Amino acid sequence: MRYISTRGAAAAQDFKGVTLTGLASDGGLYVPENWPAFSREDIAALAGLSYVDTAVAVMRPFVSGVLDDQALKNLCEAAYGQFNHAAVTPLVQLDERHFLLELFHGPTLAFKDVALQLLGHLFEKFLSEEKGQDLTIVGATSGDTGSAAISAVAGRAGVQIVMLHPNGRVSEVQRRQMTTVLDKNVHNVAIDGSFDDAQAIVKAMFNDSDFRKRHRLGAVNSINWARLMAQIVYYFYAAVRLGAPDRKVAFSVPTGNFGDVFAGYAAKKMGLPVEKLIVATNINDILYRALSAGDYSVGNVTPTDAPSMDIQISSNFERLLFDLHSRDAASLAATMAQFEQSRAIQISDAMRQQAATIFSSKRIDPDEMAATMRWASDKAGQVIDPHTAIGLAAARETDLPKDVPVVTLATAHPAKFPDAVSRITGKNAPLPHRLADLYSREERYVELPASRQTIQAYIDAGFQL
Repeated sequence: MRYISTRGAAAAQDFKGVTLTGLASDGGLYVPENWPAFSREDIAALAGLSYVDTAVAVMRPFVSGVLDDQALKNLCEAAYGQFNHAAVTPLVQLDERHFLLELFHGPTLAFKDVALQLLGHLFEKFLSEEKGQDLTIVGATSGDTGSAAISAVAGRAGVQIVMLHPNGRVSEVQRRQMTTVLDKNVHNVAIDGSFDDAQAIVKAMFNDSDFRKRHRLGAVNSINWARLMAQIVYYFYAAVRLGAPDRKVAFSVPTGNFGDVFAGYAAKKMGLPVEKLIVATNINDILYRALSAGDYSVGNVTPTDAPSMDIQISSNFERLLFDLHSRDAASLAATMAQFEQSRAIQISDAMRQQAATIFSSKRIDPDEMAATMRWASDKAGQVIDPHTAIGLAAARETDLPKDVPVVTLATAHPAKFPDAVSRITGKNAPLPHRLADLYSREERYVELPASRQTIQAYIDAGFQL
């Protein structure tokens, strides 16, 4: 398997190369040169397999030439062996057609663990095969990526991690899950700005070729293809348990950065019978506007009870635009250059119609989110977090054939957002036992302005102010 940049000017790479590189040198994102094709028989053969064995089968084409089946299985067993549920990503039924896919049974209680625990082991394996400088991971988080990435690489040889989060704009649990990890290779930075500011700084650091080479930058945000690859697995795992390949399944995905739902798109391109992918947004609705009206323009970020979705620039949307541009990298590069200059592009009607064969989108306001949290608690006995509620609200509003089950991705444990859960549902969402002392742990982080130059100087100085 070879990977190409959406902007066409960077050299193609194998799986190891894209995992360690993250962002392509031309500013684009890596995608597979061709989508693997799974037949009905291939999908049917996944029935009854463990999550690990499903992961090996689904990811095998993406790592070909780099990892054999046994090496991949060893990495998956190490990654998923510490999840707190034997199914890793279990399905929970809510009513006659709606299901939750619980993705929060990993170490940091969020769906990011599914990909990042594997990515941490991949980094360690690939770096152990080299005798070069450390990999310096730089990332931005709106709440969950940071803690999951830190958990995945804390204490690992050959890796330093610098994680930027918007000061005061993540929940206390989310912040503490990052800042109480005191390993020497972990460096948390609270910036005076939004998640979009943090994400822009990270991208600018990757585009500074001298700095990038000096520190051998690596990525854990969903610009890294390996993350999306790992997320494709749970779409297959859930769909097979609901009758695939003989039955179509729809998925509703609460998303801000378009990475999780793009993994579902990849699954469909591979042959999984996906009826529809529902892109659920909150009032920070750039993806809803793009898919429903062609308006991909940056607005102001409004803080909400679903902070991981408080995003106005969805970095992974470029991967879909690449396919909508018929994989014409030069055309896509021109479009992205326009977007980076004007912060706005218009998606043509033809492209929107093509996207609409796979995607629909819903914008969920705070009242709808709260009502859905109460419905899940009162009618289905499930306490859910605000992000999951946005996905479920969109799922319940979407018109689909009645024989199609609808799976909402439950992206975070409700204990990560105790204030919102308690205020809206009247229910408590206690932390699992392994995190019961989180509020008493020592924190360590630095506060810096939202300035690329300041943060690069901090890294250049050996993580000193």
